[in-house]
This record gives sequence, structure tokens and C-alpha cells, in this order.
Amino acid sequence: MSELREVIATDAPYYVMLGGLIIGFVFGVFVVRTNFCTMGAISDFMNFGDFRRFRAWLLASATAIVGAQLLAYEGVLPISKTMYVGSSLNWFGHIFGGLLFGFGMVFAGGCVSKNLARFGGGDLRSLMNLAVIGIFAYMTIGGVLGPVRASIEEATRVSVTGFGDTQSLASFAARATGMDAPLMGLVVGFGIAGLIAMYCFSDASFRRSPIHIVSGLSIGLCVVAGWALTGLAYDEFAEVPMVPMSLSYVRPAGDSLEWLQRYTALGLPNFGVASLFGATIGAFLATALKGSFKFTSYSDANDTVRNLMGSSMMGVGGVMALGCTVGQAITGVSTLALGSFLTFAAIVIGGMVGMKVFERALMAEA
Repeated sequence: MSELREVIATDAPYYVMLGGLIIGFVFGVFVVRTNFCTMGAISDFMNFGDFRRFRAWLLASATAIVGAQLLAYEGVLPISKTMYVGSSLNWFGHIFGGLLFGFGMVFAGGCVSKNLARFGGGDLRSLMNLAVIGIFAYMTIGGVLGPVRASIEEATRVSVTGFGDTQSLASFAARATGMDAPLMGLVVGFGIAGLIAMYCFSDASFRRSPIHIVSGLSIGLCVVAGWALTGLAYDEFAEVPMVPMSLSYVRPAGDSLEWLQRYTALGLPNFGVASLFGATIGAFLATALKGSFKFTSYSDANDTVRNLMGSSMMGVGGVMALGCTVGQAITGVSTLALGSFLTFAAIVIGGMVGMKVFERALMAEA
């Protein structure tokens, strides 16, 4: 790994951009080819009692946990430098933001990654959804909604220093046992991942469905690859160190809009922007090879309103929760951050509520 780190260090922005493009491309291909969809997973078990796609989602999280904790133990990934494991817990943002995101994704036809895949397949609704998600994400980060978000975070943030150095479950365990955090990351991470894997493979229908197993493993490994790349590119002595990150698509949707408008000032795209473009290209090629590429758009005014409303909720909720169904429920969870687990649960609950409200809305229109 040291040799690879030295190569990346020669031009970190270029290698991070190139790697992000490749990892995003692979992610987009697998999303299309395996029909990975977190909203679809919730819909499947609520409407048909089919938990296979939900288990695939969990398997992706378990795979990412194992990979991220191994990278941390080997010194490749400085987990403490990521945005997920600070010394405080914004519990309200994780819960309310997750609920808002989960509710909104139902009305927007899927989470951000699913909208990327649909856009790659010619769905122009998803292009508009992605633009709205990006705009509302930026509005919530530092725009007109920024002061409200910051005030709420300040009022609801609680310190976790009494339990550990950070909000990582590994840090809690290290404080309790007196052992070092990277080792406890392996112990806690492998334990949680093992329990998740047991749940996933306890179902015979899941065990007999290779596409769902491949879906979970491939998506999880894409997240691990992102962590490895940005972990190797991290240089704590750089004037402005790159923050280690992996796949996440709410803020990158806004970053992509900014980069398209300000390329000459910003230079090479960062990992998030590159992976978003890569996912779109991968989805396009996968859809084209299937022969299912087709331009589609909104069916009527109600469909337009639903999608734009859902997208705006996802932009706000994703920023408050620090991520989405991939950015928190897989990437964030892999760091063992307590807030990521809260967000995961909140997104699922929000999605379930959203499904019920969406069904009633459709019945009222009929």
C-alpha cells in the first residue's frame, strides 16, 4: 500500500478524480444490472413481503463495514478524519433528516443513486430531480436555509466524549475496554457485519437469489474502494488535506452543478462529483446494452409536483442527516458512527410512512 500511496501522492487530485470516475462507473453498472434500489426494497417488503432487496441493502452495509474497518486497522483509512465520526452527535439532524429523506424519496421515485440510474436510462424526470436535490442541498448547507439548519444543529448537538473520543461504536468499545480503537473496530465491525450476514442468509429465498447476493456485495465493495482511494490520498500535512470520503450523492449533486458552472475556477472535480458522473455514465451504458434506454418525462402535473416535492425533501433531509441511503446507510455505517445507524433507521421509517401517504395520494387522484 505504501507504494500505491506514493504514486497517488504525486498528483492526488487527478488520481482521486480518475478513481472516483471508475468507482462511480462500476457502481452505476451494478445498480442497473442488479436492480439495486433502496426505495424498491422498502416497497417490496411492504407490498409483497419480499425482503430480498432489503437484505441486499444490508449485505452492502455489512460488506462496507468489514472493508472499512480492515482499511482502518491497516492504517490506510483514517476514520477519525471522516465527517461521520466527530466528537458530538447531531441526533435531531440524523433522525429528522433521515425521516425527511426517506419520505421524500418515495415521491421522487427513488433515492439519489436510483435517480442517477434512471437518468442514465433516459428518464428526464430524474435529471430534474437531481438538479432540485442539488439546489436544495446547497440551500441547506450555506444558502437561505443554512442559518436555520445551523441553529437547529447547535441546539440539539450533544457531546459523546464521555463515552469515547468520537461517536464511533469502536471508540465507545475502546474506551470501555482500554484497547485501541482500530482493533476494536475489527471486533465490533466484524461482530455487527456477522450478525447482518446471518440475518441476510437465514432466508432461503435470498440464498437462492444470486443477483441479490451479487448486488449487496458489489455495492458494498464499491464503497470500500472509495474509502481505500481517498484514504491513500489523505495527507495530514497538506495545506488543505482532502477529507477521506466514499460514495454519497446528496451534496455531490449540488457540487456537480457548481462544478459544471465554475469548472475554470474549480479545476478537477473532487471524488463526489467524479463518482456521480461515473455512476451516470455506467448506468447509461448498462441500460443501452440491455436495449432499454428510452427517453421519458413527467406523465402529468401531479407527477411533476410529486417528484419536485420529494426531491426538495431529499436535498434538505440528506444534508441534515449527512447522507442518503448510500452515503449514510452504507458509507456512513461502515465507519460504525452512531449517527449513521440512526439515519439508516430513520430513512427506512420515513420511506414506510411515505409509501402509505403516496398510496393514499394516488387513490385520491383516481
